Amino acid sequence: MSKAVGGAVVRNKVKRRLRHLMRDRVALFPPGSLVVVRALPGSGDADHAQLARDLDAALQRLLGRGAR
Repeated sequence: MSKAVGGAVVRNKVKRRLRHLMRDRVALFPPGSLVVVRALPGSGDADHAQLARDLDAALQRLLGRGAR
């Protein structure tokens, strides 16, 4: 994760949140899929709900259907 997201504490917080959010969504992918989630600079300021909305929007675009 880039330092543009924030300092080490903020980067780790975003990383933990994204991992938690992906646990519920990993079943949406075909077996054997490799997924990379990249946090953009604004992620450090986003709350948990906003990260979830942004992640769901990205997964909808990626999967081409209504993810979650």
